[in-house]
Amino acid sequence: MTTQHIPIQRALISVSDKTGVVEFAKFLAERKVKILSTGGTAKLLADNGIKVVEVGDYTGFPEMMDGRVKTLHPRVHGGILARRDLSHHTEAMKKHDIPAIDMVVVNLYPFAATIAKPDVKLEDAIENIDIGGPAMVRASAKNYPFVAIVTDCGDYRQLMDEMQKHGGALGHDTRFALAKKAFAHTAEYDGMISTYLSSLDEDHNRRLFPDQLHLTFTKAQDMRYGENPHQDAAFYVEKHPASGTLAHFHQLQGKELSYNNIADADAAWQCCRAFEVPACVIVKHANPCGVAVADNLLVAYQRALETDPTSAFGGIIAFNRELDGATAEAVAKQFVEVVLAPLFSVEARKVFAGKQNVRLLEIPLAPSVQDVDMKRVGGGLLVQSSDDFDIAQLKVVTKRKPTDEEMNDLIFAFRVAKFVKSNAIVFCRYGMTLGVGAGQMSRVDSTRIAAIKAQHAGLSLQGAVAASDAFFPFRDGLDVIAEAGATAVIQPGGSMRDDEVIAAADEHGMAMVMTGMRHFRH
Repeated sequence: MTTQHIPIQRALISVSDKTGVVEFAKFLAERKVKILSTGGTAKLLADNGIKVVEVGDYTGFPEMMDGRVKTLHPRVHGGILARRDLSHHTEAMKKHDIPAIDMVVVNLYPFAATIAKPDVKLEDAIENIDIGGPAMVRASAKNYPFVAIVTDCGDYRQLMDEMQKHGGALGHDTRFALAKKAFAHTAEYDGMISTYLSSLDEDHNRRLFPDQLHLTFTKAQDMRYGENPHQDAAFYVEKHPASGTLAHFHQLQGKELSYNNIADADAAWQCCRAFEVPACVIVKHANPCGVAVADNLLVAYQRALETDPTSAFGGIIAFNRELDGATAEAVAKQFVEVVLAPLFSVEARKVFAGKQNVRLLEIPLAPSVQDVDMKRVGGGLLVQSSDDFDIAQLKVVTKRKPTDEEMNDLIFAFRVAKFVKSNAIVFCRYGMTLGVGAGQMSRVDSTRIAAIKAQHAGLSLQGAVAASDAFFPFRDGLDVIAEAGATAVIQPGGSMRDDEVIAAADEHGMAMVMTGMRHFRH
């Protein structure tokens, strides 16, 4: 691999995002780099005492048409595209007085920021589609053996350091890395434009699902392995992931993460951050096997573990508060794969320092949700709006109303059920899961499994409440819940047999609350 360094003698700078550009341009000017620039960028540099040549003066052709035409000129693109190792290219440059341009610093019109405005008009979006910028970026990236293309202001410092070290030159590997980033930049930009335009209907109203969906993800890291050890895997993230989501994690210690670690960690974190009070969620194979809320994390953890200590072995544990030393001591006594929290105290870090295989993931806590959910299927992609519904309106449909204590537990249980694979039945009491039935083809079977889980853990269901993620198609599921000892149940409703199910609840003296909203999680 070549490491040839090429000195930077002439640079063209034209940026929309002007972060750090003055400092970078001053650095170049101090090293006798001739600077070309346009419009607002040229004015900014000149106002800061940096000698620049306007592109219009350079080409002999003024900017026109509200800036639509300025850099689209042979003297610009010839200087960028010319191969300096081909004699007929260099002869053409000499014949037409086209100096070489060694660096192009360009970032594009703020199309993303424009279309993010709720009242954006199509004509405003169109005017923020950059033409000359992408042309220069692509031309520079294509000719990376001779031209450095800089599209990210975050790269300025690294480039200055390298030029300082190598007498004002940049190496081949750096130019190639910049070119790869540049093509990714223009691909994302064009995809964004296509996605936006294809989302507009005949009246230019924006639809949630565009005709063309262009997605851009960047590889965050390679995984230890995929779902199984013989599979390879990697974790990719959005450019601007929603705040508080798993993509923002920082691994403090532990082994390399696997595909399943990430999937289970996401399930645990989504559930945990749904609670406002201190909470602990233990996940195994993408399902919560224990969830509890309490006044402090230690009690929440102890109660969550009590639900199903067998399944918790080798699980993923999430907390929605800073993990303290006492809770860390308790967690460290069991075999755990991953621990997630917004922060880890100094004491907690010390506890886990002796268990270096345990992966600690620190994630800033935020209540935001993703715009859409996606699922890969054979040859395609399923896209839907996110299930961000939380309990808003509750309707008591039985003769007996739930007590305040039951109602609190019902809300807690239904919130947990949202994160359990369908068909889901969750028994709870006092802000703690007692039994979780997940992923069965029959709701009755899920109910029985939840009851068996409670029995195996030595937990009584007498006086408990139960939540179902979807309606009861028949009364048999409710009968099993009542026989287990539950006194109240929460469910979406919406079955043709709702009256039959309500009558069954009345027969058992149970309270039933309907939410009007289903939470299938396949």
